Amino acid sequence: MYGDLRDYLSIHEAVKQSAPDFVFHLAAQSYPKTSFDSPLDTLETNVQGTANVLEALRKNNIDAITHVCASSEVFGRVPREKLPIDEECTFHPASPYAISKVGTDLIGRYYAEAYNMTVMTTRMFTHTGPRRGDVFAESTFAKQIAMIERGLIPPVVKTGNLDSLRTFADVRDAVRAYYMLVTVNPIPGAYYNIGGTYSCTVGQMLDTLISMSTSKDVIRVETDPERLRPIDADLQVPNTRKFEAVTGWKPEISFEKTMEDLLNYWRARISAGEKFLTR
Repeated sequence: MYGDLRDYLSIHEAVKQSAPDFVFHLAAQSYPKTSFDSPLDTLETNVQGTANVLEALRKNNIDAITHVCASSEVFGRVPREKLPIDEECTFHPASPYAISKVGTDLIGRYYAEAYNMTVMTTRMFTHTGPRRGDVFAESTFAKQIAMIERGLIPPVVKTGNLDSLRTFADVRDAVRAYYMLVTVNPIPGAYYNIGGTYSCTVGQMLDTLISMSTSKDVIRVETDPERLRPIDADLQVPNTRKFEAVTGWKPEISFEKTMEDLLNYWRARISAGEKFLTR
């Protein structure tokens, strides 16, 4: 079945053919750094694409329970006194990606209110684990470390901003949260912050990965200017009490387990002889 978020007719036909009971709308241009280089593509894919999905459901008269995935990036540059970030915190997006996710968030809530559709919106904070794309910090760090262990690159991990504070969740906990969102107590128009419980800087996260490496005694860290964002959302710590109260969800997988599994994922791929860019 073909579908392109930017092509309404293809989405309309895909929705018509599949007649879904549940929709998880996670598709997006999801890398903030890329959005600075390609803002128009990011906005078209994420904002128009979300409208296309919801309009296709409406036009096909399909009353699916729908999850629209926004992002914690909508909050952007939050003052420290506002931590932890709750659902009513003011949006202050710090990238074209974040701006696009503000649009995604508001479109989802609009369709619930205006058309009485069962649409719920989430702002998931940092989540990671095995299979995480290597354009994201923790995954490229793990990949670089695994390549260093195999002698494929010099013992230098290249980084961007290491000072940003993040709260990490495991992707497996995140998927469980999404499932509970649509099955436990779906509330039309509801919007929730979701995230883990372990907070640290990106630099401390890297230190954890390095401490797990067989090459930890020789690895050096080097800032790569190409990996720095023009503006960074540097405080990302969620208040998740609202979502937990409605669904009963809580994260179960520890930060250390997540990092270990992520590193082992890259070790396995590299040991299998796969070739990668060294980003």
